Amino acid sequence: MNKDTIRNFAVSRYNENPMRTLIAVFAVAATPLLLSAQWPAFRDAGVPRTSAGQPDLTAPAPRTPDGHPDLSGVWDNGRNTNIPQRGARGADLNAAPAGNRGAAAPAAGVPNPTFSNVGAAFPNDLPFQPWALELMKKRQADNSKDNPDAHCLPMGFMQFHTHSEPRKIVQTRDMILIIYEANSGLRQIFTDGRSLPGKDAQPWWYGYSVGRWEGDTLVVESTGFIDDIWLDVRGSPLTSAAKVTEKFRRVNYGNLEIEITVDDPKAYTKPWTVKVNQRIYPDTELIEFICEDRDATHYVGAR
Repeated sequence: MNKDTIRNFAVSRYNENPMRTLIAVFAVAATPLLLSAQWPAFRDAGVPRTSAGQPDLTAPAPRTPDGHPDLSGVWDNGRNTNIPQRGARGADLNAAPAGNRGAAAPAAGVPNPTFSNVGAAFPNDLPFQPWALELMKKRQADNSKDNPDAHCLPMGFMQFHTHSEPRKIVQTRDMILIIYEANSGLRQIFTDGRSLPGKDAQPWWYGYSVGRWEGDTLVVESTGFIDDIWLDVRGSPLTSAAKVTEKFRRVNYGNLEIEITVDDPKAYTKPWTVKVNQRIYPDTELIEFICEDRDATHYVGAR
């Protein structure tokens, strides 16, 4: 991988979040380090391929020994996997055309969220409670300066789902791990039959998650969130009253759909649902992401 490719890659991976501009600059400045730190090129023997040797995204989804679809793999929202080489910038699978509210809603009628705005494809935005709408607008007016992501804190699960950096799913018999490259996020989804904890459980950034299989769909329920979750860059809130239901469906080898229902009566007047599309990112691995929170004013004029 040459220097220009890595430079383009660094910028493309971090530009999705405008608050990461400084980090993108430093990632570019650190090109010599990246050149020596990348994984060497490798070819994953488990990837089904066409006669031309390219990954066959339409091949059947792999299955585990117990017959369930295997969700394992490195997944991306299209920023990197819509293009033939890593390092350029592709189109987000979930993005609506600029200025076209509602244009991202597929034929099935389930809107797609974006990293900046979860409600981008809703004709009238999310069904905010008055206080939640006021809070979101205040966060926007403040240029999202208090977004946890800007302070190296865990992002809300929806920001992770829509982030331009990839995530890796590791599926075992009793647990599914989702490792997010962004901010080194980690989620545990227990599939061993346990129940969600009660209301007295210690609140968590990512909440508590349990999953069960309904046919070929993994249904994940999560509760026990802290009160200051941001669902997108603009600051759509999630509170401790929320229950989130995610339905993971691996359509084929190359594509994953995640339908997400947020039921948070404290912040929204009714439950709402969005769908995130993901694409397999074969023959690659995650990159270590270390976020260090510093006052950005220290970087102004840095050489």
